[in-house]
Amino acid sequence: MSILGRFSDIISANVNAVIDRMEDPEKMIDQYLRDMMEDLAEVKQNTAGVMAEETRAKREVDQNEAEVNKYNELAKKALEAGNEDDARIFLSKKQEIESVGAGLATSYASAHENAVKMRQMHDKLAKDIETLRQRRSMIKGKMSVAKAQEKLNDVSENVTRSESAMGSFKRMEDKANRMLDEANAMSELNSEPVDSAKALEEKYASQTSAAVEDELERMKKDLGM
Repeated sequence: MSILGRFSDIISANVNAVIDRMEDPEKMIDQYLRDMMEDLAEVKQNTAGVMAEETRAKREVDQNEAEVNKYNELAKKALEAGNEDDARIFLSKKQEIESVGAGLATSYASAHENAVKMRQMHDKLAKDIETLRQRRSMIKGKMSVAKAQEKLNDVSENVTRSESAMGSFKRMEDKANRMLDEANAMSELNSEPVDSAKALEEKYASQTSAAVEDELERMKKDLGM
C-alpha cells in the first residue's frame, strides 16, 4: 500500500539521533517539532482510513460467514424434510458464498496487517513528539545556561583585560615616581653648596648682639635711666 511506503521511515526513525545532528538545537528543534506535528496529522488521517477499511473488510467477512451458516442450516432443514434436491441447491449456494468468502478473508487479513502497521506508525510518531517536547524544554534550558556562561566568559575576559591594564598603569606610575625622585635628587645635587663658616658666623653674630643689648640695659639702670 502506498501510504505504508510513504511513512515507512517513521517507524524506524530515531528522534534522539535526529536531535543530536542538529546544528542549532534551540531553533531547529521547534521546526522539527512542527514538521512532526504535520506528519502526525497526515498519519492520523490515513490511519483512520486504513482502520475504516479493516472494519469494512471484517464486516464483509462476518456477513459472508453468516450467509454460509444460513444456507448450511437451510440445507439441513431441507434434508430433514426429505428434500434432497433443495438441500443440494442450498449447499451449492453455500459453497459459492464460501468461495467468495476466501477472497474476503484474504482482503481482511491484508487490511488488518496494514491497520496494525499504520497504528504502530501513529503511536511511535506520537511518542516521538512527546519525547521531543520534553527534550525541547531541557535543550532550551541548557542553551540558556550556555548563553549565560558565554556572557560570564566575556565578562571574565573584560576583567582580565582590565586587570592587565591596571597592571600596566601601575608600572607606568612606578616609573613616573622613580623619574620624579631622580629629578629631585639631581636638582638637589645641582644646587650651590652650603658655606658652613658663614652659617656659624650668623649664629654667633646673633649671640653677640644679644649680649650687647643686655649690657646696655645694665648701664641704663646704673645711670638711673
